[in-house]
Amino acid sequence: MDGTDALDGLEGLRAGFLGRIAEAGDEAQLEAARLAALGKKGEVALRMRELGKMTPEQRAEAGPALNALKDELLAALTARKASLADAALAERLRTEWLDVTLSPRTLGPGVGQGSVHPVSQVTDEVIAIFGDMGFGVQEGPQIEDDWHNFDALNIPPEHPSRTEMDTFYMARLDGDDRRPNVLRTHTSPVQIRGMLEHGAPCRFICPGRVYRCDYDQTHTPMFHQVEGLAIDRDITMANLKWVLEEFCRRFFEVEGVELRFRASHFPFTEPSAEVDIRCSWAGGVLRIGEGDDWLEILGSGMIHPHVLRSGGIDPEVWQGFAFGMGIDRIAMLKYGMPDLRAFFEGDLRWLRHYGFSALDMPGAADR
Repeated sequence: MDGTDALDGLEGLRAGFLGRIAEAGDEAQLEAARLAALGKKGEVALRMRELGKMTPEQRAEAGPALNALKDELLAALTARKASLADAALAERLRTEWLDVTLSPRTLGPGVGQGSVHPVSQVTDEVIAIFGDMGFGVQEGPQIEDDWHNFDALNIPPEHPSRTEMDTFYMARLDGDDRRPNVLRTHTSPVQIRGMLEHGAPCRFICPGRVYRCDYDQTHTPMFHQVEGLAIDRDITMANLKWVLEEFCRRFFEVEGVELRFRASHFPFTEPSAEVDIRCSWAGGVLRIGEGDDWLEILGSGMIHPHVLRSGGIDPEVWQGFAFGMGIDRIAMLKYGMPDLRAFFEGDLRWLRHYGFSALDMPGAADR
């Protein structure tokens, strides 16, 4: 085969394979065309092997032509693959289309009703229980400034939680020399805003979304917390202990709740304590209020004087306690959910299994 014969043959290959690619009706046919043209035993590969038998002048002419054909066929394959994917998506959207504004009765018996997400249900349960104990609800922005999220809470600049490995920082516009805003890492800044708004005495909880750079079976970049505080002239750790025991007794629906307070450190409380609840794991099933094991469920302590001052409250006159827990975490413990990531994946099977009926109203009554 000389260089002229090779070039004459390439034009025929080009027309034939471009037509085959254009006519491919699915990915299987497209892959067959690719292998026939560009596979190890494909026509282009066989022509490439012929280059070694040509003279230098023939290779100089046939080589670039083969490479150009190869590039053209690759581009056609990529375009056809994208076209097939777009067509498949359009067909899926056409067949799976659903008017979510229609009543389930209108949609027919094959369409199930929606359910309340466990996070929403547990949030309502927590609000109902603490509301029955006299706690209000305070809300605040999810994009916070550096002062409310860190400085006002006695978290120093060198604290590891302020690094980009733990906190999501919001970029400033060019020329803006202010410190960057952050996606709040806890709902504690809402406590500062609540104190500044209401003063003392006060008593409220702060549920909401928070954000941290973490992702595994028990951590996600976005999750839910509820924090609370109570401030008055003579509040002590004994009041904190009673509030947390009462909450756990009613939330987990167990009369014999036993809590253990372990000394810890949080910048915004002094003294600080981690709180464990007695439990057992007999048979791999968690049972609250029995057994010889302990499970950490939240952090707590007496509000640090610096935090009180940041909230416009005189620590020489007032004192109070604060606590915080993960809503997703206590939902997992109460309802036996093994993986936190499943909360945010939108799997309808998971939602149907763990979701709640709209009529399952959270109760604050004594159980």
